[in-house]
Amino acid sequence: MEGFVDRGEAGRQLARSLRRYAGRADALVLALPRGGVPVGYEVARGLDLPLDVFLVRKLGVPGREELAMGAIASGGVRVVNPEVVELLRIPAHVIDAVAAREEGELERRERDYREDRPAPDVRGLTVILVDDGLATGSSMRAAVAALRRRKAARIVVGVPVSAAEACIDLRREVDEMVCLLTPRHFNAVGEWYQDFSQTTDSEVCELLARAEREHASHVP
Repeated sequence: MEGFVDRGEAGRQLARSLRRYAGRADALVLALPRGGVPVGYEVARGLDLPLDVFLVRKLGVPGREELAMGAIASGGVRVVNPEVVELLRIPAHVIDAVAAREEGELERRERDYREDRPAPDVRGLTVILVDDGLATGSSMRAAVAALRRRKAARIVVGVPVSAAEACIDLRREVDEMVCLLTPRHFNAVGEWYQDFSQTTDSEVCELLARAEREHASHVP
């Protein structure tokens, strides 16, 4: 099977495709938790850039939660997937109810992952947004919209694997798009990993702490 052993290997391959950003003082890597963090850790490590997380929550269709009808991001940004909403005739009050529930989970993760650390100030910076893959792209679009509001100078999206349509659509919204694999037959991100076991909150916190220590040791 064409694909990746695990998220770590995928991140190392992705880092090689982003080498032009290595060591830049005006760049940082933001990973979408949870699955994007092991990928982002390897990208940040390979490029000698700081790593942080950017919180996004998928809005799953009730009863079919794996299908995204939209997403929310830190800062009150909401992106809706119009094709899914129209096809399934999902009323606005259902979207509102799911968004309210997911906002609570987003806030919990923000507290757990950051503890006392403030969110990074991205104004004027090149942001490399990383996830373990894109299916509909809703979560990544929400992250991009939120970072535009926060005045990032340049937004680069990097993923190991993506549905071809999601990669094409996002390319129009960002400054640069790097998708290592865009398989013709795409059903789910996990199909392209031998090990796609769930990333835990504790693993996210451990990788963020490790990345902070390693990057600090390289700063003169």
